[in-house]
Amino acid sequence: QVAASTLVSLFFRPFHHPRCPSAMIRSGRLAHQVVAGLAAAPVAAEAATITVTDNRTGKSYTIPITDDTIKATDLKQIKSPEGDPLKTYDPGYMNTTCCVSRISFIDGDKGILRYRGYPIEQLAEKSSFVEVAYLLVYGELPTAPQLAEWNRNIMRHSMIHNDMYKLHEAFRYDAHPMGMLVSALAAKGTLHPEANPALAGQDCYKDLALRNKQIVRILGGGPTIAAIAYRHRIGRPNVPSNADLGYVENFLYMLDVLHEGPTEYKPHPTLVKALDVLFILHAEHELNCSTSAMRHLASSNVDVYTATAAAAGALYGPRHGGANEAVLRMLERIGSVEAIPKFVQDVKDRKEKLMGFGHRVYKNYDPRARLVRKIADDVFAICGRQPLIEVAMELEKVALSDEYFVKRKLYPNVDFYSGLIYKAMGFPEDMFTILFAVPRLAGWLAHWSEWIDDPDNKIYRPFQIYKGEDKRDFPDIANRQQLVKGEETKMQYSNFSARRAASLAK
Repeated sequence: QVAASTLVSLFFRPFHHPRCPSAMIRSGRLAHQVVAGLAAAPVAAEAATITVTDNRTGKSYTIPITDDTIKATDLKQIKSPEGDPLKTYDPGYMNTTCCVSRISFIDGDKGILRYRGYPIEQLAEKSSFVEVAYLLVYGELPTAPQLAEWNRNIMRHSMIHNDMYKLHEAFRYDAHPMGMLVSALAAKGTLHPEANPALAGQDCYKDLALRNKQIVRILGGGPTIAAIAYRHRIGRPNVPSNADLGYVENFLYMLDVLHEGPTEYKPHPTLVKALDVLFILHAEHELNCSTSAMRHLASSNVDVYTATAAAAGALYGPRHGGANEAVLRMLERIGSVEAIPKFVQDVKDRKEKLMGFGHRVYKNYDPRARLVRKIADDVFAICGRQPLIEVAMELEKVALSDEYFVKRKLYPNVDFYSGLIYKAMGFPEDMFTILFAVPRLAGWLAHWSEWIDDPDNKIYRPFQIYKGEDKRDFPDIANRQQLVKGEETKMQYSNFSARRAASLAK
């Protein structure tokens, strides 16, 4: 469709907004890509346009450029000789902007990540996760009284309804914690019908007090639900939240306390700080798969609990939230420093995959990876040095000096060392994605709230290019040929089913 027309002239001068989201910067590269090497005319920013000539019809169109971005709907004026409007084709949204956001900024080429304008390095050093959550949701850092009230409200909602405990009792002993988290987040919404637009009215979230209540309910209850899933998985009885502790401190307390009780057991402060920093680093990352899912569901005006469950479901996927598990399995498979040269060659020969290097956005060193590397030493000093750390460090050294990886801009990302830290702290591998999901609740909720206030919000409904059959008449079943091969419909059967099938076939 786009290939059917040729963009022949470009009048373009970048317009940079101080809060321009990086997705828009990436999408704006369209202007450079379609007419490579063509010099932009020195026009005023407010007159920035792109001129498109459709070689099918000979017609030219002038389309405005704002924030280095053109509106896809402006292309609808470009029509084929048959009158069909032009559309863009972008699987995986490689160069598509779907919103204006002011929450986080990424410059992948320079390795920059900022939350609401604040560099991630400063937040990791000087802030706390609870304070960062406030920043993400409300756009500014809180004062001391605001932070105290925010923390108090979140911790008060760490005490969840008893039905959540009963729900987890229904799961099998070996249920994956992420499966339990996704289910529990969706089920939590049934406890609050007053906060469901399908039940309480389409505009219920315009009530800021109601909206804020759901935000602290999810932020407060998320770690508790995660702790219940963890203790169910390892066969320990649940313990109530200790709201007198800090956010991350209480999370570790709920995971680990045994007979000591709230007065005798407190998590080690170095480990609390390490996990708090990891929570900050994982709190938000622009329009990734799970955040996009959050916005996608929000566009239908479904309740925030269902939308959050869907975002967590997207994070559950191994292409998204399971990357640090994959890094750990890769390092275990390598086994020793001596085996690295062969592994590296296998990667070059496409026999192996290098996990924890490279990123869809970052074409430089992931700024979070440097911070995680520093945390690792603090954790290892308390919990012991992981044997695989030597393998990881040598693999990083080799990859950063090998032309093959340097040329492809394959730098370590946040997942490379985080899995080793989690393993050193004693978390089972199936909890790794939970440790990603709990802090990401803050980013999801910030995007959900921003979407509600966005005057351009509309229900998400992309188009498709239909390549299927044209109109066909429905044939009688007696006259049909078998057009679907048998192997295409085969499915797995258990031995029990095979035994029953053999008996029934007699």
